[in-house]
Amino acid sequence: MSQLPTKKCCRAVDGGNGNLQLRRGAEEQEPRADSPNPNDFIRSAELVLPWLASSELAYVSLTCKALHRAAKSLTLRRSLDASRGFEKFPVPFVNSVDDLPYAYFLYGPSQLLHSLDRQPWGSVSPHSAVTNSHMADAASGDVRVGCDCERCGGGGSSCPCLSLEGLDGVATECGPSCGCESECGNRITQSGVSVKLKIARVRGKGWGLFADQLIRERQFVCEYAGELLTTKEAQRRQQEYDRLSSTGHFSSALLVVREHLPSGKACLRLNIDATRVGNVARFINHSCDGGNLSTVLMRSTGALLPRLCFFASRNIARDEELSFSYGETRPRPDSESRPCFCFCGASSCSGTLPSEHT
Repeated sequence: MSQLPTKKCCRAVDGGNGNLQLRRGAEEQEPRADSPNPNDFIRSAELVLPWLASSELAYVSLTCKALHRAAKSLTLRRSLDASRGFEKFPVPFVNSVDDLPYAYFLYGPSQLLHSLDRQPWGSVSPHSAVTNSHMADAASGDVRVGCDCERCGGGGSSCPCLSLEGLDGVATECGPSCGCESECGNRITQSGVSVKLKIARVRGKGWGLFADQLIRERQFVCEYAGELLTTKEAQRRQQEYDRLSSTGHFSSALLVVREHLPSGKACLRLNIDATRVGNVARFINHSCDGGNLSTVLMRSTGALLPRLCFFASRNIARDEELSFSYGETRPRPDSESRPCFCFCGASSCSGTLPSEHT
């Protein structure tokens, strides 16, 4: 015969001063073996919640107090590092304008040929769903011509891959076809963000990327990372982005880069979309005066495609916003595209952001 669970019992006793006190019975109720363990629930939530987008996380947080607390802690961890641990330094979000704790996107430290569906962010035990090898696949080609140097870079270096004469144009550095290692001094753009940065909310402009340390002139800052698209796909997405932008609550990060021959004719087009998957460079705003960053198409020896890299065009003070020129082409008055207003604040501001038909 099965035994019924023992019930708690209490009896009233005289405490000696006329007051009645409750005394618990000697027998306590034993927990049932099949009772759910609250700790198991929290541990499961900590595994699942980091995979949720911000809108999904907000919905889940309304279901119960335990998930609300877990989501609140996760939101704090996300706001402390936009890079999800991919970069050398954490990149925090700072917002004194409104109540948005962070901007949600998927992180890719370099170019990607394949998009991502999900990626954990804010885990108690950090882990990443994307590895650097996935990034390398986007750039590696079949060319096998590189230097045989043991050490490259530095004063007096004769490495044939070294070419960084100017900060506007095309430069080369060692790559996958070279005999040198990743610590080579001529691979300065291949280790991710090299300086301390932060993403801050700016009134009237939204999020922007700011220096969190002094950045010296000609110092490498970061590359523009995102999905590499065909021109057809870039045009399709731009049409969708234009439609979403018409609501006034959407901003795309699709960048079209053209490399030109000395004759002026374009010989290469790169379509880099950081709208959904990208790195911190997606937060760099436009400045009509050219900004404080110079762009360089960096070719790594043995890589199929160049990468768009940012270098400081002058000394940049801590807490100064990073910016560059998006281009010179402006929407035509008869264009069907709705012009985007510019709030860069430069004395030469034209009032509208550069734009062209993708």
